[in-house]
Amino acid sequence: MDAKGWVLTAVEKLGWAGEREIVRWLDEAGEELSRLELQRALEALLAEGKLEQKGDLYRRAAPGGAKRAFDALFEE
Repeated sequence: MDAKGWVLTAVEKLGWAGEREIVRWLDEAGEELSRLELQRALEALLAEGKLEQKGDLYRRAAPGGAKRAFDALFEE
C-alpha cells in the first residue's frame, strides 16, 4: 500500500483525526511516514475529494456528495 492508502485507512479507522493521531495509528500499524510524506498524502487526498478538512482535523469525505448535489440541482 502506498502512503495515500495508509493515510486513508488511518483516517477511516479514526474518524475525525489530526496529524498526531494519524501518525500514532500508522506507528501502531507498523508503517512509518515522514511528516512531509504525510502532508503530501493528505493534500493529495483532499484534492481528490477523498478527505474533508475542518481546521486541523481530517475525515473521510462522504461518498456521493457530487451526485447528491447534481440530483438536487435538477430535482423536479
